[in-house]
Amino acid sequence: MAQTSVRPWTRPHDWVEVVLGVVLAVSPLWFATNTAALWTMIVLGALIALDGLASLARPGMVYGEGIQIVLGALAFISPWVMGYTELTGAAWTSWIVGALTVIAGAAALPVANAAHRTAGQH
Repeated sequence: MAQTSVRPWTRPHDWVEVVLGVVLAVSPLWFATNTAALWTMIVLGALIALDGLASLARPGMVYGEGIQIVLGALAFISPWVMGYTELTGAAWTSWIVGALTVIAGAAALPVANAAHRTAGQH
């Protein structure tokens, strides 16, 4: 039963992270942005998606979930730090995707820990 948690490409938390990253990265296509918002959303979105893919490929990689939580927190605070709170669509997208990324990363952490422990027993 624990063996199924170690199989790559099967963890829904990580798929959610990939989707959230893609949404953040492409959302400047739909929302008005300035240069800071555009590049912040593209870079953080790409990093979130890539880290999600890395976690999918290596389910026992626990630190990937910690990175995901940090990236989500950065996405959440980016409208204030990068000065695009007045760009409503971009700001709300960053806040929502950031919060959901933190939640997904935190939810995946125990699963990654279990996969890591199981992989270490083989």
